[in-house]
Amino acid sequence: MNDMTALNGMTAMQQVLDSMETSVKLRSQARAERRAEEAENAKKEFQRKLMLAESNKLELDAAASGVKGAQDAVQRDQLIGMMMAGF
Repeated sequence: MNDMTALNGMTAMQQVLDSMETSVKLRSQARAERRAEEAENAKKEFQRKLMLAESNKLELDAAASGVKGAQDAVQRDQLIGMMMAGF
């Protein structure tokens, strides 16, 4: 019986170790999945900000083009006025 008790003790110890190993693996996998999800969220947020920045740039470019067009029109009108006045 002594050998059987030792064998049962070894089996129980192996089960505990297996259980601990499984627990560590599951925690590690959960952490990896959480990090992957956080990385994906960070990527999406970065892409959203990048699109917003591009949109803002396009708006600024359009506004600058409008201002430039208005300045060009003023200069053209002044030039025509000067030409008509005989300068």
